[in-house]
Amino acid sequence: MKSFQIKSERIKKLRESVLSQTPMVCIERARYITEAYKENEAQPIYIKRAKAVEKILRNMSIYIKEGELIVGNQASEERTAPIFPEYAVDWMETELNDKGNFNKRDGDNFYLPEEHIEELKEIIGYWKGKTLKDKCMAVIPEEVKKASEIKVIHGEGNMTSGDGHIVPDFEKALRIGLKGIIKEAEERFEKIDISDDDALREIAFLESIIIINKSIIEFGERYSRLAYDLSEKETDEKRKKELIKISEICKKVPGDAPESFEEALQMIWFIHLVIQIESNGHSASLGRVDQYLNSYYMKDIKEGIIDREYAKELLQCLWIKLYSILKIRSTSHSGYGAGYPTYQNVTIGGTNSDFTDAVNELSFLILESVGEAKLTQPNLSARVHANTSERFLRECAEVISTGFGMPALHNDDIIIPALLNKGVYYKDAYNYTMVGCVEVAVPGKWGYRCTGMTFLNFIKAFELTLNDGFDKRTGYILNSGNGSLKDFKEYKDLWEAWEKNIEYYTKLSVVSDKVADVNLLDYPDIFCSSLIDNCIERCKTIKEGGALYDIISGLQVGLANAANSFAALKKFVYEDKVFTLEEIKDALDSNFEGINGERIRKVLEGAPKYGNDNEYVDSIAVDVYETYIKEISKYNNTRYGKGPIGGNYGLSTSGISSNVPMGCVTGATPDGRKAWTPAAEGCSPVQGTDTKGPTSVLNTVSKLPNILMTGGQLLNVRFTPNLVNNDIGFEKFVMFIKSFIAVKGWHIQFNIMSTETLRNAQKNPEEYRDIIVRVAGYCAQFVTLDPTTQEDIISRTEQRF
Repeated sequence: MKSFQIKSERIKKLRESVLSQTPMVCIERARYITEAYKENEAQPIYIKRAKAVEKILRNMSIYIKEGELIVGNQASEERTAPIFPEYAVDWMETELNDKGNFNKRDGDNFYLPEEHIEELKEIIGYWKGKTLKDKCMAVIPEEVKKASEIKVIHGEGNMTSGDGHIVPDFEKALRIGLKGIIKEAEERFEKIDISDDDALREIAFLESIIIINKSIIEFGERYSRLAYDLSEKETDEKRKKELIKISEICKKVPGDAPESFEEALQMIWFIHLVIQIESNGHSASLGRVDQYLNSYYMKDIKEGIIDREYAKELLQCLWIKLYSILKIRSTSHSGYGAGYPTYQNVTIGGTNSDFTDAVNELSFLILESVGEAKLTQPNLSARVHANTSERFLRECAEVISTGFGMPALHNDDIIIPALLNKGVYYKDAYNYTMVGCVEVAVPGKWGYRCTGMTFLNFIKAFELTLNDGFDKRTGYILNSGNGSLKDFKEYKDLWEAWEKNIEYYTKLSVVSDKVADVNLLDYPDIFCSSLIDNCIERCKTIKEGGALYDIISGLQVGLANAANSFAALKKFVYEDKVFTLEEIKDALDSNFEGINGERIRKVLEGAPKYGNDNEYVDSIAVDVYETYIKEISKYNNTRYGKGPIGGNYGLSTSGISSNVPMGCVTGATPDGRKAWTPAAEGCSPVQGTDTKGPTSVLNTVSKLPNILMTGGQLLNVRFTPNLVNNDIGFEKFVMFIKSFIAVKGWHIQFNIMSTETLRNAQKNPEEYRDIIVRVAGYCAQFVTLDPTTQEDIISRTEQRF
């Protein structure tokens, strides 16, 4: 098998530079957006936002690192997070006042230079009462607020950040350049009748698109001038030529259409970079890079302009740039995405609409380049299907077996039918891409947050069901009157109470979504909207209904725990009558303390467990999910009826690392789980309970309503390296992947890491910086994770064939 080692000295140096950088905070963006808002207070919101981005791009620090071939930075230094004060500032003020900086957290620490603290406090003062969160908190219903504090739902990320979770139309931008986008807006402008009721708004929207796209062209020209100035001082002839070439490329793109592979890479980086600067929403992704860049790659290879190794070097320069992107979140929200993730997905492979395999030579080069770079970004996804070539499947398996969690595998044979089922056009369904973790969308045609709306905590909902809405941790009571555990004399009584609770909390989660969406209209993403069809034609931002498709999903957490809890009660209380309801209630209330409590817990642990291909509990898991499906199907989003196809909800178990904080606020549960410990992750089994082997896990997950999972299904499987890193083990691993495709699993990803290695990393983190693990739908450096998340990963079952 291949070793996947970096060959380029340039890449080794650039990689080490970015990996050794301490995560920092930069206030430049906050400074310039604040100035722009003060200068343009009377302007329409579209113009105000465009002018703000224009001011940032004109004034922010720019740099070109020694050896870089792809240029452009988000903040004043790599691995440095800009501040986005328009979304929320209360948490910044609290952390600065209480801790003095942002570097005193259990995980995801950042450092703000001391000399900038006072300036940031002044900026915070301006934004108080004007932020997205302020506006949401002013209107959020009290019961939604209480449910959020209980943590049965969690929508903080939606109310403290931009949307993200999107792939713009890179293919269109490459074809016509940003000057072509400007021309399109100008031509649409000419069609406006100024006497129409909505004309003034439409005029402002189109003007804002022109302003912001021109500013991005100017942004590229800033790098062109910088590269030229550096070339004038450069004494090394090879580097001088590189800088001159960079200068020429940045003068051309992103304004004009690129003609070479190198120009195209630089252009997509500029586009992606400005989307990251415009909004702090995460999961902005690059889409099917192997499809829209392959023609440039093959042309340049054929004409001898580049060779394969130089092309790989360019790709790795881009991956390092992606890794340099950081976002800072509040401490309270960071636990839902631990390990500095930004979820910048790159998708390769798949099938074409004529059923031919879409894998090309660039697919293999991207796979190899990511395997060598071994960074947590990009979040690489490979689309596979029944006719995927043996070569591609095996090379994906080889990269996975190196142990850094990529690529994740996504199955066309279930995802494409799922999209067609939602009304997506035939060719668009075949052109789907992964976004963020495991969510799917059509690039350039889908609105925000195909996954990423409010979290719904199934395990907490189950606890509240057993306690008639009373939450021990906060003392709050919600949705009482449905009975508590001692009242449920028959299993159907318990189930009916569960249905009433899911009905209630699903409704509150939708209200949470709408509170965020309505107020996010005041913070439109103009540039991103200009690269989503049909925003320009409709004269609407994405959030107003400009996208062709707009199907969203919240994130449902703790499915396996809820199923196991139902199964334990059904078997040991209602069927076998081993325990009374009072005994179970007392054991849960005491967190299984004492000899009797531990005895009860051990018996409950012996109930059938989700993940072992056991119909008894697997059917309950399906029933649990269908309860939610029935409720969420009643609701639409705020864009429904305003143009997009859909306007409704899908499903998603892509809970990122929320299984940790959502479990850690939940009391003991009847599956034998102790209080305040993590829930199960994604649609994966509860940690350590899947004892019948990985194929049984696949069979269990295949029983779920995967045809409805357009928001993404997330399955983690863990193997030890010695299981797959030998000829026999590797062949079994490849066959297991083929089994995943055959049973129409939605998604699968792997941690190929031993417990011994992870324990050593905990003891000696400085020696294990490069250990990368799959946390949820993303990868992170293991040593950057908080201790609870580390233990959650270690506790997952080490599977055997």
